[in-house]
Amino acid sequence: MIMIGTAGYVYDDWVGPFYPSGLDKREWLEYYAGRFSFTEVNSSFYRLPNPFMLAKMAEKTPAGFRFAIKAYRGITHDRKDAEDATKTLIDAVRPLAEANKLACILVQFPASYRNTQENRRYLADISKYLTVHPTSVEFRHRSWAEPAVFSFLENLGLGYVCVDEPRFASLMPPIVKATASPAYVRFHGRNYEKWWQHQEAYERYNYLYTREELQEWVPQLRELEKEVGDVYVAMNNHYQAKAATNGMELRELLKASPD
Repeated sequence: MIMIGTAGYVYDDWVGPFYPSGLDKREWLEYYAGRFSFTEVNSSFYRLPNPFMLAKMAEKTPAGFRFAIKAYRGITHDRKDAEDATKTLIDAVRPLAEANKLACILVQFPASYRNTQENRRYLADISKYLTVHPTSVEFRHRSWAEPAVFSFLENLGLGYVCVDEPRFASLMPPIVKATASPAYVRFHGRNYEKWWQHQEAYERYNYLYTREELQEWVPQLRELEKEVGDVYVAMNNHYQAKAATNGMELRELLKASPD
């Protein structure tokens, strides 16, 4: 099954393009879940999530809906007291796992996190705790685009996050690979002009994919589905709900190409 969603759903600039004007913010998740089958939770990157909050989110969504929980920045960026933070994160997502609504834990490392022996050792250390639940890893630096890395992830039981983003020399190329189940793909947009040169972070993700650009991924998503079964596709071009627009368009393209 290929499940399409967006990288977060709580954006004020989605009112109008996606959310009806006047819709109470407390009803956004239920509205979103009526249109998509999963979402990423971004707030857990900035602070460790509260299990009660995640349990309430699970209650607001229908059976079959899934959440990908982004790992806390203390684990991926600061990398201090990571063992305690990782254990806390694992405990926090338990209500989602028990409700069968946890897609995976999404571990997104920064571009400064390069393929070194020290960083590989760090990832191996935290994987001992993370793989209690399905865990997918996104690298931002091209040094990780090596065949040995995929074997390394597979041996650790970690999934590889495929990415679509500008093809700068330092960024990860659009390698399509599954090292564990589920498979995971993130669309960051192809805004070359604003990727490095921007005043606000959202400018990087101000990009609307064309139908042809989305179509490029349809056969590759189908191959991932055949290989591992479940595939999560997260649209991160979130500015003014372009992620939602492209997510619905990609879903239609997949329906038109069932095999």
